Amino acid sequence: MKWLRSRLAAVAFGFAALVGLGVALLEARDAGGRLGTSWLGRNARLARMGARVGGTYATTAARKTFASAERRDALDRAREFRTAEQVAEELGQMKGALMKLGQMASYLDDGLPEPLRLALAQLQSDAPPMSATLARSTVESELGGPIDELFIEFDDEPIAAASIGQVHRAIVRENDGAERAVAVKVQYPGVGEAIASDLRNADMLGALLKQSFGGLDPAEMVDEIKIRLADEVDYELEAENQKLFADYYRYHPFIRIPAVIDSHSTKRVLTTELATGYRWSEMLDRGQETRDRVGEIIFRFVFRSLYRFGAFNGDPHPGNYLFHEDGTVTFLDFGLVKHFTHDELIMFGSMVEAAAVDHDATAFRRIVESAGMLLPGAPVDTDEVGEYFSLFYDTVRDDVEMTWTREYANSVVRHTFDRTSPISQYATVPRAFVFIQRINLGLYALLGELRASGNYRRIASELWPFVDAAPSTELGRAEAEWLRRIGHPATS
Repeated sequence: MKWLRSRLAAVAFGFAALVGLGVALLEARDAGGRLGTSWLGRNARLARMGARVGGTYATTAARKTFASAERRDALDRAREFRTAEQVAEELGQMKGALMKLGQMASYLDDGLPEPLRLALAQLQSDAPPMSATLARSTVESELGGPIDELFIEFDDEPIAAASIGQVHRAIVRENDGAERAVAVKVQYPGVGEAIASDLRNADMLGALLKQSFGGLDPAEMVDEIKIRLADEVDYELEAENQKLFADYYRYHPFIRIPAVIDSHSTKRVLTTELATGYRWSEMLDRGQETRDRVGEIIFRFVFRSLYRFGAFNGDPHPGNYLFHEDGTVTFLDFGLVKHFTHDELIMFGSMVEAAAVDHDATAFRRIVESAGMLLPGAPVDTDEVGEYFSLFYDTVRDDVEMTWTREYANSVVRHTFDRTSPISQYATVPRAFVFIQRINLGLYALLGELRASGNYRRIASELWPFVDAAPSTELGRAEAEWLRRIGHPATS
């Protein structure tokens, strides 16, 4: 374990060093919060981060030369904390793609040095905001009028600030004269251009992946990432996605989706009804029964959306949920939504059926070869292929009560990026699976952090389109009644 942790730490800091040299490009901000998009300006910030991290490492190395073993350990721990603070500080200022990587890393894997993971956890919900003046001017420019005419009230203090935009409370007057509390998401000026500049250089990521991961063909993976991240800066597209989800889950007993206010939304400003509730950190302090319920709700939302609605929100992280005392959950942020074709959904279902229901290694291998995940005719054992890909299905394979753990979630992450197996030399990630992997890794990490318990084979069976399973839990019975009451179609 110590060896593995050291390897992962080396990879993490090695990547930071490459970033510091300019392999990846990010935006720098001026004092008002505006993003700079020049190649030199964006590299300068990364170079500074690389220099700070490198300087901390060099200083520690010099001090360790004349230190005792105990003192060397203490210096190492102090260096980890200083490095973590430096990286988190810079990522918090860099709106866009790399901050998203920081958000993911903060909860995906304990293989990161603990100080770095804890520091990055600050990015899960909030980041340094842009100035009130800049936020107001952006809203006024987009909506075509003064703030005081557009809103009855507009709070200059943001309630959340993340990688692409920040959110302000406000009150609008509706057509019938009623007042409505809303959340106004304002995109950082220049972030679209900054991400577009990053994405023009994303092929470098593909080259690095190709060198690092055996038989991986990164072309479709990189292309899919570029498309999805470009979609995220289009708030009109996000509004359409959110309306689709809100319509699908209308009157649902435990899933809430805030309504979109079209009159106050544009490509760079998105206004929705205001949702209030408590956050992930408080949820983790609740009792086991509450955490079990929340885990089941998140699981049902993800896989009902996938298998029955044909889409899912591809960005599962703690900042995208609000929890309510009545046991319901509000789902936020529909900027990274992936819609699947009927054929793709059939393929996903057939993989689950072969791996988790029929335990048919031959059928499973045939499906993953057809899907493009495994080179056809690869010189590897069919049973070993089943074992290699089966880790994702462990929690739904057996009809038993189980508890999600961080250890299991981390084992899936490590397995995903472990290229020591001969099978990995013939495996790749086709376009349709890029964000399936993303949501699996993120979802498993969240459920592991909750330590949610339940019979997830039975829960999953209610959601799979190829199994006609009766409800197995209180939530399942409530959802079945919702489906009956509104006459919802059984499949997408």
